[in-house]
Amino acid sequence: MNYQDKSKEELIIELREFQQKLNSLMELYDTYIIERKLAEEALTVSEIRYRRLFESAKDGILILDAETGMIKDVNPFLVEMLGYSKEQFIEKEIWEIGLFKDIAANKDKFFELKEKEYVRYEDLPLETTDGRKINVEFVSNVYSEDHHDVIQCNIRDITLRKQAEQIQIIANKELAFQNEEKEKRAIELLKAKEHAEESDRLKTAFLQNMSHEIRTPMNGILGFSELLKNPLLSDAKQQEFIRIIEKSGQRMLNIINDIVNISKIETGQIELAIQETNINQLLKHLHTFFKPEAIGKGVCLSYNTELSDELSIIETDDTKLTQILSNLIKNALKFTNSGTVDFGYHLNGKLLEFYVQDTGIGIAPKMHNNIFERFRQVEISIARNYEGAGLGLAISKAFVEKLGGKIWVKSELGKGATFLFSIPYSSINFGQVETVIETNFGGNLNLVNILIAEDDYICMNLLKEMMENENANLFFATNGQEALDLVKTNPEIQIVLMDLKMPVMDGFEAIKLIKRIKPGLPIIAQSAYAFSNDQKKAKIAGCDDFISKPVKRELLLSMINKHISNPC
Repeated sequence: MNYQDKSKEELIIELREFQQKLNSLMELYDTYIIERKLAEEALTVSEIRYRRLFESAKDGILILDAETGMIKDVNPFLVEMLGYSKEQFIEKEIWEIGLFKDIAANKDKFFELKEKEYVRYEDLPLETTDGRKINVEFVSNVYSEDHHDVIQCNIRDITLRKQAEQIQIIANKELAFQNEEKEKRAIELLKAKEHAEESDRLKTAFLQNMSHEIRTPMNGILGFSELLKNPLLSDAKQQEFIRIIEKSGQRMLNIINDIVNISKIETGQIELAIQETNINQLLKHLHTFFKPEAIGKGVCLSYNTELSDELSIIETDDTKLTQILSNLIKNALKFTNSGTVDFGYHLNGKLLEFYVQDTGIGIAPKMHNNIFERFRQVEISIARNYEGAGLGLAISKAFVEKLGGKIWVKSELGKGATFLFSIPYSSINFGQVETVIETNFGGNLNLVNILIAEDDYICMNLLKEMMENENANLFFATNGQEALDLVKTNPEIQIVLMDLKMPVMDGFEAIKLIKRIKPGLPIIAQSAYAFSNDQKKAKIAGCDDFISKPVKRELLLSMINKHISNPC
């Protein structure tokens, strides 16, 4: 084994053995000279070997005077690693080098370092002369050399290791994040699956309920229509059966309207028709309409109007506001078997806050949000004891939000319910209120020439029967082209009832062409379309009024009388 393979301690041991041998040979002068030369040569070799290790080490080495803190030596690797020249280190005190300010900021710190004899910093940030940031591991040892304490500092660059650790930390965080995201996604998918199953279940229940709700009034209509064929039926029975058929027909119409409205909501086809609306008169009409039903159930129905008639005229969608209140009043009467139903409004700043309050069965607080969801009411067991599609509140909520407001409920089981909704208030004060004139009909259309354009035989026959006692002269057309030709050849025609959906030429085109020929001829458009914006389109085409199917006789006769009495 050569010297390079031996440690410092081994070399010292050999030197001691050599010294012993030298002492034993001191008696012989010639031998002493030879051994001394050998010892000097061995020491020289040891120093050379240490120097080589010092110079070639792959860690930075810094030698300090333990008494003064003066830098005695630095190896090339430290010079290269930190970017300083050797001259910038030698014969300078360590605290003068800004690089080591965190290790030995002053003499007191240095002496503390010295007293510990062994100090290790696992991760020390340093900055090189070119501004690079590196991380080093710093280890210092105090030992004696020629009866003088020195401090050897070993400085190892661990920047790459730290970077690898940081990369690993980031990778672990990313992996943890991905795992969390996978878990979240799994939870979301599970919730989506449960929601889809719940939605499917609710829709199935809804369809089953719709089947029941449609078949029930249809059974009444068809069944009692069949019984009316009995020639021996008394007049009283006939009137009773007719009333049942009318009630069943109205119930079925309400269901169809609800289905149409919820379909419009689902497809985003709700449009507003903003117009001047007298809310005091609206509430009065609703009270008049629902009062017979309330009396029949023994329920006291009342209403409250806070504003004067002049200030109660606002701009809103009259039809949708009426439907919202009708749905809420209808529900209140449905679920109230005795007591009171009260409705009205309050002015709250820039909002009109409507309410419908009842003393009925009430609603559990946990259901307050669910009852406004589509298909949800079919889940309320108590609701199955009452007729209806269960869509009224979902429709009302959608209409209220379309009008720029919100709807909510206050209720407890057995303590009644109060439904509230708000809409923006914009008063239009005209100083006077238009009064509603009620007209009794019967022979008021004497010799009035009316053109009925209708392609459906049943609808045409119905209109004919409605006019039977009015002494009017009727003309009939089954398509738009026939209607146009009749107007051209019969200048005595005074008003036109125009169905919008007809073959050959539809009602929209017929209205345009008739108005070109006779601009002053009143035209009332009628339609059973549910999803199209027929009223707006018909107005653009040139019609003077609009009525939806199923047509109510009183409303139709009122429109005809209005346009005949006040021709354009």
